[in-house]
Amino acid sequence: MTSTILRALSPWLLLALLFALAPQAFPSASALTMMSVMGVMIIFALSYNILLGQTGLLSFGHAVYYGLGGFVTIHAMNAIIHAKLNLPAPFLPLIGGLAGLAFGALFGLVSTKRAGIVFSMISLGLGELVSSSSFILRSFFGGEEGITTNRTKLAPFFGHKFGPQIEVYYLVAVWCFVCIVAMYALTRTPFGRMCNAVRDNPERAEFIGYSPRMLRFISFCFAAFFAGVAGGLAVLNFEIMNAQQLGAQQSSLVLVMAYVGGAGFFFGPIIGAVIMTFLQITLSDLTSAWQLYFGLLFIAVVLYAPGGVAGWLMLHAEAARRGELWRLAPAYALIAPAFAAGLIGAVMIVELAHHLFDQALDEGSAMRLFGVDVDAASMAPWLVALLLLGAGIGLGRLLWPRVGDAWGVVAARLNRAAAA
Repeated sequence: MTSTILRALSPWLLLALLFALAPQAFPSASALTMMSVMGVMIIFALSYNILLGQTGLLSFGHAVYYGLGGFVTIHAMNAIIHAKLNLPAPFLPLIGGLAGLAFGALFGLVSTKRAGIVFSMISLGLGELVSSSSFILRSFFGGEEGITTNRTKLAPFFGHKFGPQIEVYYLVAVWCFVCIVAMYALTRTPFGRMCNAVRDNPERAEFIGYSPRMLRFISFCFAAFFAGVAGGLAVLNFEIMNAQQLGAQQSSLVLVMAYVGGAGFFFGPIIGAVIMTFLQITLSDLTSAWQLYFGLLFIAVVLYAPGGVAGWLMLHAEAARRGELWRLAPAYALIAPAFAAGLIGAVMIVELAHHLFDQALDEGSAMRLFGVDVDAASMAPWLVALLLLGAGIGLGRLLWPRVGDAWGVVAARLNRAAAA
């Protein structure tokens, strides 16, 4: 019995240990800021997956509840500071969660009447309605400048006023851990199982006595609550909330996180949030075309890895568990140079085109690419880029059957092992 309990608790203990020790491995201020944003985005992406992965509802306006939760939190925070109330920062994300829940219940009454494409269009319409209203209701949304606050003016919590970023990180980490556990527990309840049934076959769920609309509505409210918690944490982290946080760009970002990570797995959105946040922060420092890379990555995952990164990892984890992973190594080693050449060529084309058509008028055609000075208006870098891309695609198509054959051998051996 004790070993069973330890086995069940070990993933959560490892996750808590990871949150606790991460600042020791990455102590810089930029790393702490990035990890704090990752924690917020993990909660946001998991809340979205309550709709998409668990209930099968594709929403195009989930950022509404993240943003509205953040705006209610920041106004409540300023009111608490003005009234000098003894309410410390760790409790404020709960205000954002309750605000997200309230707006989720209000909008969910309308949007969850239908599923499928109708639900998606309603969510898109509600998202655009709230986003456009943010420039009209300036007293609440603050216009283009948004609303600012100062978390250090709140009452201290056991002597901590959350001025240093390390304290903010641990605040986000605790909330992130609690929300991950809560959302995972939700998926293991009978309600979570019935949400899966509504996702897969709503007619059969209704046949056994459950209302698909009510299940969708309750799931929608849970998702809005956790999105509001994420919005409240974003306020504490950034000390500002503006209209961009509830617009279509934020909604599309969380959609990409869920798909890239793998919406079919609980930990998929966690992986997606970490990857996309890391790329968003690092790529934005390297290139102004970083959003294009996001779009290309999303398209590549949808076309070639529909299970997301989590699905890809689960396939290899099973092969590794059975001791068959070594059979894939030769095929991967063979195709890796072709993949690298195609990737470098694609990046070169994107950067050359972006500089030539967007920045050449102001900065000239000269640019620095992979540490080399090149002229975007000359033919040489374009020829190199096209040659690398063509070679990568050609060799990749030629060698890909080797990967398929290797996976065929591994799959056959795994099936025999399972049958035995």
